[in-house]
Amino acid sequence: MNTNYPRVAFQGAPGAFSEDAIRAFWGTDTVSVPCQTFSAMLQAVQSGAADGAVLPVENKIVGPIQTALDALDDFSVGLNIGGTTDVAIVLALMSVEGATLDGVQVVISHPVALAQCKKFLDGFHAKADPYYDTAGAAKRVAEKADPSIAAVASHNAASLYGLVILEDAIQDVPDNWTRFVKIEAGR
Repeated sequence: MNTNYPRVAFQGAPGAFSEDAIRAFWGTDTVSVPCQTFSAMLQAVQSGAADGAVLPVENKIVGPIQTALDALDDFSVGLNIGGTTDVAIVLALMSVEGATLDGVQVVISHPVALAQCKKFLDGFHAKADPYYDTAGAAKRVAEKADPSIAAVASHNAASLYGLVILEDAIQDVPDNWTRFVKIEAGR
């Protein structure tokens, strides 16, 4: 991989929707820098560990993503917003090979993703537990290899972690989107 490619931080694990925003802003020639939290992601830009970042700030269903906005407020010194892009969000329920809808007891995902699927989850028999990231939840389900655990995440995450989609497009609104801002170090 070319070390001259921009290093772009995002909150989450590989397969996150944020990587779609990275491609929209920077194209495919980038080095993704996964971060556990929004704060860690913004610190990476401030410190020079990353050249930029993508931050989800609003979702069509849940509105402002307050934890992201709070992190931006805390770390805004020395950062510039370089534009916005809307990423289509299609959420799927996924688990390991052999899992069934009836057998799922626990569903994990980012709290904002769980909120985007409230109608589906309210009518589903499994317990919903928050996790730090959608793709991170998919990775965790793959690692656990337990058919009673499912994740809500993207098709990319299902493919990346070898999961089977049990139910597709479970978000409350079919044309769901999340707005991301491009963050760069101040010059």
